[in-house]
Amino acid sequence: MKHATSSPVAIVGGGIAGLSTAWYLQQRGIDYVLLEQAPRWGGKIFTEQVDGYGDAPFLVEGGPDSFISQKPWGAALAREIGLGDTLIGANTQLKQTYVLHKGRPAPLPEGVLMIVPTRFKPFVFSSLISPWGKLRMGMDLFIPPRRDAQDETLAEFVRRRLGNEALDKIAEPLMSGIYNAEADKQSVLATFPRFHELEQQYGSLTKGMLAGQAARQRANGAGANGGAPNGKPASLFVTPRDGTEALVTALRDRLTGDLRTGAAVAAIEPEGAGYRLHLDGGAALLAEQVVLATPAFAAAALLRPLTPAAADLLDGIRYVSTGTISLAYRTADVVNPLKGYGLVIPMSERRPINAITLSSVKFAHRAPDGHLLLRVFFGGSRSPQSMDLDDAALYAMVRRELDALLGIRAEPLFHRIYRWRRSNPQYDVGHLERIAAITAALPPGVHVTGSPYRGVGLPDCVKQGQDSAAQVAERIDRGFGG
Repeated sequence: MKHATSSPVAIVGGGIAGLSTAWYLQQRGIDYVLLEQAPRWGGKIFTEQVDGYGDAPFLVEGGPDSFISQKPWGAALAREIGLGDTLIGANTQLKQTYVLHKGRPAPLPEGVLMIVPTRFKPFVFSSLISPWGKLRMGMDLFIPPRRDAQDETLAEFVRRRLGNEALDKIAEPLMSGIYNAEADKQSVLATFPRFHELEQQYGSLTKGMLAGQAARQRANGAGANGGAPNGKPASLFVTPRDGTEALVTALRDRLTGDLRTGAAVAAIEPEGAGYRLHLDGGAALLAEQVVLATPAFAAAALLRPLTPAAADLLDGIRYVSTGTISLAYRTADVVNPLKGYGLVIPMSERRPINAITLSSVKFAHRAPDGHLLLRVFFGGSRSPQSMDLDDAALYAMVRRELDALLGIRAEPLFHRIYRWRRSNPQYDVGHLERIAAITAALPPGVHVTGSPYRGVGLPDCVKQGQDSAAQVAERIDRGFGG
């Protein structure tokens, strides 16, 4: 057996959760080894620059293109690693979202916050919801709240408060689309706990959203600019100017610990007060604590010899596969098909794609002048059959969909396909109870973190990395390692 190196902490997984864990351990002065089996850092965060079509490159995102500003941990990390001044917001002039309705894009009524209309006139004159559907949504003001803390599906919650049309045309494509989830299985407490809080506090989603909107306007002093006190329009989505991978690159460059790519962990076994990690190739690593920032099924395989109970619970977290295809055009060849930057597609429309984003409309610096970059989403629980198409068949299908839905017939300058197999954890009803049970069943000094647990978005994963570092430090302070 080869000689084993040692470290106070071993972090397994070099996505944003693992990288963030390393960063916040480093801020606390705790040494660590960060292990990633792939040849690159960042997991699904991947930005490709494509040159040769103008005075600037196309920036093509393979995974997330931005993160939510209302969750502060992503922007805070960006500032900590020197990227604060590079953060840009989404286009506030063309921020309209469209919903596919009877085969045609229909604008989401202005003033709809999450799933709740907060402005009367745009909602009343919208063609997206029928007169009966609008009346049913208005009943939210009078339906008494459910006064227990029991979890329910997003579909059950929305049907109960707002009705079937609100679920079909707004909640399912927008809210379930964020999680690549099925509304009839998706836990409302794990994914949108704010809905439950508003119902409990105000008795109505509409009353709660209006109250929150008024409070934000008072706090921001929002007048004609409708935004932040500095006069700049507020943006829900932000991203580094050079793409989301800039966050990974800057973070990696500031980490001073032992960083290893191509380092797959084959097994973990107890040794003394800590653990021995067996790496592919025969190397070994001794660690007093272990942080698993891997998919739940990968954590289950490593933990099964140590804790079958936790492994079974981890294996119970479902995953779906998703993908995107980005296509680049000359604007002279394509009339901008939407006065906005997004089209979401309800499951009831039965299309083989889930959504379309006009990437270079949504964010600046994504395409050279005179060009358009768009991105099509497929797979997940909403169009799983599209994941099985080969690249040529997928490309042909997407071209047909762009023609049918947006009238885009031009040949793209180039396209890029990204497939993420078994990449998206599903937060089914009872998810929070499952996570609590997993945490309780973990061996001493073993932690799990990342998208399978308490939030799938980039800020959520950063926050979980921060929390994991705090848990490691707490155990060291109690004299159990480090």
